[in-house]
Amino acid sequence: MSKTLTEIAEQLRGADKKVQLIYAFNGTGKTRLSREFKELLASEMNSEGETVQQSELARKNVLYYNAFTEDLFYWDNDLEGDEDRKLKIHRNAFTKWVLEDQGQAPTIIDHFQRLTNSNVEPLFSADYSEISFTVRDDEGGQPIKISKGEESNLVWSIFYSFLELVIEELDSSEDERSSTDFNNLRYVFIDDPVSSLDDNHLIELAVDLAKLVKSCTAGLKFIITTHNPLFYNVLSNEFNNKLSIDPNAETIEWAYKPRESEKSRLDKNSDGTFDLTTLDRKTPFSYHLLLLSEIREAISSDQIKKYHFNFLRNILEKTTTFLGHDKWENLLPTVEDGTPDPFANRILNLSSHSAHAGEETGEVEANDKAKLEELVNFLSSEYGFWRQEAQSD
Repeated sequence: MSKTLTEIAEQLRGADKKVQLIYAFNGTGKTRLSREFKELLASEMNSEGETVQQSELARKNVLYYNAFTEDLFYWDNDLEGDEDRKLKIHRNAFTKWVLEDQGQAPTIIDHFQRLTNSNVEPLFSADYSEISFTVRDDEGGQPIKISKGEESNLVWSIFYSFLELVIEELDSSEDERSSTDFNNLRYVFIDDPVSSLDDNHLIELAVDLAKLVKSCTAGLKFIITTHNPLFYNVLSNEFNNKLSIDPNAETIEWAYKPRESEKSRLDKNSDGTFDLTTLDRKTPFSYHLLLLSEIREAISSDQIKKYHFNFLRNILEKTTTFLGHDKWENLLPTVEDGTPDPFANRILNLSSHSAHAGEETGEVEANDKAKLEELVNFLSSEYGFWRQEAQSD
């Protein structure tokens, strides 16, 4: 039965699983779902009452990482001098605790440099209100502006360092904790921390995150959403493995068992409602089959958009790698002289490289719609996708 995002958030809150892993295409509503979940937990916290003595952190029962987390950081580009560029930090309880109170800047820098595999050196100001960046071994030491991808990785590194400390605190007995600020914490909601990572670092991040989540014995529940199929599948595999508290103990106690996780896919319907479909707990889903299903649904409902051509190119690229071809164009139907169909090649190149999100949802000409359907049918019959889908049903 289809639901609103608020109802989906309520469903997530009511689940008895330690981990809920959710796959959704970009634009489905993952970030809005994290906001709905936050508001739901905030209203619950307020209804239970709070004292004026509580700190801002102690009044939270959910931590979340999403696109809004990056809004805590903004650039001063030194428009006049064009030299002294800094990433400014909106100081709040979260940044104060991890940077000022816990002194985690060195750990954050280490996480950042591992994820980016770069020699960029973040330099925090003495009051932790801003960060400048230089290149190691650069004798001039001129401040640089890092890329948007590197910035995202830095923000994730700050959050991850924060989460490590919080779990360490909560896994200690109450009388051994250095702070009571997290005693009310019940949930951690993480939305897509991997948008700017290459595959190797993405896998590394997924393995580290899964190990951290599984090792937590404090009763926290984790919700992780992503649009990235590789990230989803690595996490899915990791959550299929149990983890002991102490592997050398005479009697093994488990910090985590696979039945404590649930895997789902979030889909948005044309009427604005949503479906949260439970996926097989043991088997990662086949991403290329999901893309084909999405394209076929768009064809049958005459709702083809430009991004569906991008889906098809994605399938072609993955199939090319699997079959050992040099170019994805080699998988296209050929014309009389044996070369790839130039029209199919052209529309896949043009329609799958839009510069703006608005272009991706733009209208598609009837001739191009027909060519998309023709290509889907060709790939399905030529490379056995129909048979794969039948076996997966």
